[in-house]
Formats: sequence, structure tokens, C-alpha cells
Amino acid sequence: MSVSNAYMTLSGAVDADVLRDEPLSRRTSYRIGGPAALVVVAHSYGALQRTLEVLAQEGVEWVLLGKGSNVLVSDKGYDGCVVLLDGEFSRMTVCAEEATITAGGGAQLARVVNQAMKSGLSGLEFCVGIPGTLGGAVSMDAGTRREWIGPRVRDLVVLRPGEGMHRYAGGEIEWGYRRTSLPTSEIILEATLELEPGDPAVITRDMEERLRRRREAQPLSKPSCGSVFRNPPERSAGLLIQSCGLSGAEQGAAQISPEHANFIVNRGGATAADVVALIRRAHDAVLERHGVDLACEVKLLGF
Repeated sequence: MSVSNAYMTLSGAVDADVLRDEPLSRRTSYRIGGPAALVVVAHSYGALQRTLEVLAQEGVEWVLLGKGSNVLVSDKGYDGCVVLLDGEFSRMTVCAEEATITAGGGAQLARVVNQAMKSGLSGLEFCVGIPGTLGGAVSMDAGTRREWIGPRVRDLVVLRPGEGMHRYAGGEIEWGYRRTSLPTSEIILEATLELEPGDPAVITRDMEERLRRRREAQPLSKPSCGSVFRNPPERSAGLLIQSCGLSGAEQGAAQISPEHANFIVNRGGATAADVVALIRRAHDAVLERHGVDLACEVKLLGF
């Protein structure tokens, strides 16, 4: 593997920002993590395709990162290349006649949700307050326990590394709570969401109420990755952890939030090791007391 060769080949040769030893604490919502050996912020499809070609030629492992809102990076960092999408991947268009929004995989989900509201298109209110990119949201079928973004996807354009682009109809994909049938190797380039005409004032009030409830129930003032565990069927992961007496439990500068026990927050200076220790502690306590094997939805990088 030659990160140096990849860096020299890509620097100045593609429509991308190419960085060495970039601290990933700057690119994750946890504000935790060591450096990535290489970071490439691709601004165009050609740059992305060329980047993946060079990484394959040099044998450099890579991972796609959105806004880093559900990722915990090792304190040692990541030896491979972190790829991010920007530029043309952040574009967004609205078709009022068809009640659709088409946006790139790198577009911030918050921008898409706000554009829907301004355009009088209803159907994404449940996504308000969810961080990350549209591509990340679609890849994990983000949403609430009852509403997911997947059923709103009319069609999807992905890049299959080494093969090229492929288009899916939304109905070809299996959607479920925090899961999809999309191969993890495919990169979401663009998605078209099918919505319904609505009253912008009504949509705004709905979004404001949802945000109010979210602020009251979740520790949004401290860095975190959101929910740590998936909710088991008909159960609340947070309440299960709370019932084990772990609300407020600390490890270094990491803490199981007293406000919502399914959040582990960084109180300032927490390490990835601190967070992992609390994840294991919560998982093992719930398994021992309730016999429930909680599934962690935090993606670990560099471990």
C-alpha cells in the first residue's frame, strides 16, 4: 500500500482537495479521532472516479464519510483514505410539478429538509434535526421509529467502484428500520425524493414542534453521534440502559447522557477508548439484566 504515491498522483491532478494526516476529530460529530493517512474531498464525478482508480492501483483502503454523524474514529486514526463528496454532489433541484426533490449524496440533509419546507413539499418533516448528508441518510434509512426516508426515494443513482454508475428505482430496494438492501460498496451519488404538496406554514409548525421535542429529549448541546444502539422491537434502548442504572455513568470525559441514556456524549476531551468502554458497559448490562442483545449502530473506523 502506498498512500504517498496516491497523494502525489492525485494532488493537483483532480477536481478535489487532497490532504495528508488530516485529524478526523474535525470531521465527526463526536469531535474524536486521530488522523486519516489521506483525505480526498471530491467535487465532481470525474474526480471521484479517478480517486477510486488510483486508490485501487496503489492498494489503499478507503471509506466514504458524510458529515461523520454516526462514526467513531479510533484514537490512532485511520491508515487508509477517507473520501468525502462536495461540489456537484451537493447540488439540489426541486420539481414542483412532480413534487420531487433531487439532490446529490453530499447534500446536507438539513438543507434538503428546509428546501422541501420552503417549496411547500411535505413528507420529510420527520427528518428535521437529523444530522448528516442525504447519501448517509438514505444508506442507513434514517428517520424515526415509525417513519423512514427510504419509502420516499423514487430513484437512486449509485457508483459501483470498478464498474460505473447504476440507477435503482426506489421499489427495487428493501427498506427497513436503520437498514437497506443497498450493498455497502456502492456510493450514493444522487437521490430523487417523492413528496406531496403541502402548506408551508403547516409544514413549518410541524417541524418546529418536532425540533422542540427533540431538544427536550436529547442532549444536543454536547458532541455525540446520536443514538448509540438500535431500538429493539417494541422496546426503547435508552430506557433499557436507564433501567440498569447507567444514566450519567462516566468513563474519562465520555458520559452516558442523563437526559437520554442511548446517547454517549463527549464532555470535552473524551477519547474513542472512553466511548467504546461505555458502549460495552451498556451493552453488557442490558444483556445481563434483560437478555436483550442491543445492536450498536455507531460505525467504528480505524479499530
